[in-house]
Amino acid sequence: MSLRAFIAALLTLAGCSSTKNYEKHVEQVDRDRFMGKWYVQAGRFTMFEKDAYNAVEIYTWNEKKQQIDVDFRFNEGSLTGPEKKIPQTAYIEKHKSNARWQVRPFWPLLFDYRVIGLDANYEWTVIGVPSQDYVWIMSRVPQMPREKVNEIVELIKASGYRVDKLEYVQHQP
Repeated sequence: MSLRAFIAALLTLAGCSSTKNYEKHVEQVDRDRFMGKWYVQAGRFTMFEKDAYNAVEIYTWNEKKQQIDVDFRFNEGSLTGPEKKIPQTAYIEKHKSNARWQVRPFWPLLFDYRVIGLDANYEWTVIGVPSQDYVWIMSRVPQMPREKVNEIVELIKASGYRVDKLEYVQHQP
């Protein structure tokens, strides 16, 4: 990554740590139940996620380091495009909910993420940031019914997030 691209990335991602201090999140996340594979269905994405297909995040609890190892991968440009991997590290903040995370895509960046929506059966989740600039809808299955995604979008909208520029991710059937 060139210095110019790095600076652009820092400026783009600065919205993840905005001072708007929007602190909405779910009451409780069972960490162990939350771990595993999540298929990204839709969202307002960072510059690193543009033109993503088959986007998946796999969360693995690292007991030794007391952190979540995040394996984010997707095909770039098409369903069969080259696979791009962006490993990340997440830290659960010392908060009773387990819904407040700090995510590090690469050093020195560290951003606030919130679990702002979560199905009772852990079938889908919504991740947001305090600035509300970015939001991700994820599910446990690659092909989530569009009606369900639309229902979740309405929940996001009711929470104060803008939904006018959501992008939808295609997955291989």
